[in-house]
Amino acid sequence: MKASLKSYITFIVLLTLSISVQSLNAQDSTIRKHAWGVDILLSTNGIGLGTFYRHEYSDNFSGFMEFSISEAADENEVEYIDYYTSQTFTPGKVNRFLVLPLYIGVQQRLFKDDIVDNFRPYITAAAGPTMIYVFPYDMEYFQAIGKGRPKYTLGGYIGGGVYFGSERSTLLGLNIRYYIVPVSGGIRSMTNTIKKQFGGFYITLSFGSAW
Repeated sequence: MKASLKSYITFIVLLTLSISVQSLNAQDSTIRKHAWGVDILLSTNGIGLGTFYRHEYSDNFSGFMEFSISEAADENEVEYIDYYTSQTFTPGKVNRFLVLPLYIGVQQRLFKDDIVDNFRPYITAAAGPTMIYVFPYDMEYFQAIGKGRPKYTLGGYIGGGVYFGSERSTLLGLNIRYYIVPVSGGIRSMTNTIKKQFGGFYITLSFGSAW
């Protein structure tokens, strides 16, 4: 499953890059102060979704707020397939996790005077409260969600990426982030494992509108 997910991530990244070529000839000198959109988060843990609002304070510096929801897994998990039922299962797994961060961050554009406006690299950092939603593994997924409980912590990430096109009205970006989401004391993930870190590397695709 992890191999197929990596193939899917590769496909999405290549698709994003090919779409961006369509707008490489578009130029717009107007500064777009505001942007809103959605994020698709991809990692070996699974797929997540988010939304963001960004405000540009200058040509180079922006602030933003974002919210997302994604899955988290234990690195010791090994998934198997029941050949009689075609269902997947993970021996020893006790809990599932959803990670829901609400972050405030900053974004710094790089090389503005050296690179054309339709290719805008940047670095970014964000932090804020994070809820880890814990629910049992030994139940049907949606039934188990109703049996879950929240655990609160603080988290953040650092990253870098690039926006494509001219931001005439649409926003298209690709970002790589490393999340740090520690939980004091940890949460039991498997029979013999306590999970204390709910972060990791994510590839994030951003789609939105600027005005």
